[in-house]
Parts: sequence; structure tokens; C-alpha cells
Amino acid sequence: MKQILFILSILFTLTSCSNDESASSKVEFTDLYHADYFNGDYNNPKANLVIKDLSEWNKLLVKLDLNIKPWQNSISTDIDFEKYTVIAVIDEVRNYGGFSIDITGITQTENRIVVKVERLNSGGLATVITQPYHIVKIAKTNKEVVFE
Repeated sequence: MKQILFILSILFTLTSCSNDESASSKVEFTDLYHADYFNGDYNNPKANLVIKDLSEWNKLLVKLDLNIKPWQNSISTDIDFEKYTVIAVIDEVRNYGGFSIDITGITQTENRIVVKVERLNSGGLATVITQPYHIVKIAKTNKEVVFE
């Protein structure tokens, strides 16, 4: 009887320690914009955004002044939101150039998408006002998106 209780307690311990978040896989993403252009609007706060429709996408393009930039022709602003979700990270307005905000990786678990955000460039290069941002697209998802 003691052996049965011992075996049951070990099985209970092993199954209660399982973590559904432990199995993660890499999510492929495509860069849309990665720059530090400042559009002159100090009311653009830093933000982490998940964009799932054309209306929100167009608002972001206008907010960051991306709808009229010369490089627009080289990067398509037409996103098929039936197939893709857009992830955007926008840093605070900086008084010096050389800063960046970078999406360095995206992983997914059964329940959520985890976006790894880092600042790879620390700035201080020139006295110019900038607002770094990084915008990518991933395959359409309805999972919770978490920024780390």
C-alpha cells in the first residue's frame, strides 16, 4: 500500500509541474519599417501595438508620417489583414540620434505570442530629434501578444 501511495504521489508531482508555456516555437516575421524618423509631433507616445485591420494600419501610417515618405515605394503599405497581423514598437521621442528600438525575435506558445524588444543602439550620435520604431508583420493570429 505504501508503494502505491508513493508512486501516486510521484505521478501527481510530475503532472502538476507541467507548464503549457514551456514549448515555444519561433515565429517568422517580415520587416516593414525600421527607422528613427521624427515627424514633429511630440504627442506620439511610446507604444507597443498589435494591428489587425486596415483602419488601424492607416492611422499608424498617418501618425508616423509614413504615408508620404519616399521609401514608401520600396516597401508595400498594402497589408492583407486576412493573412497578416502587424506588430509595431515605437520608442519615446529622443533628443539625440543613433537610438533604436528593435524587435529581435518573436516566439509563440500554445496561448500567446511573445515579442522580444531590445534597444540595440544607445544613441548620443548627433543633436537631432528622433523617435525610433520597428514595424513587422507576422502570420495572422488571434493569440494574446506580449512584449518583453
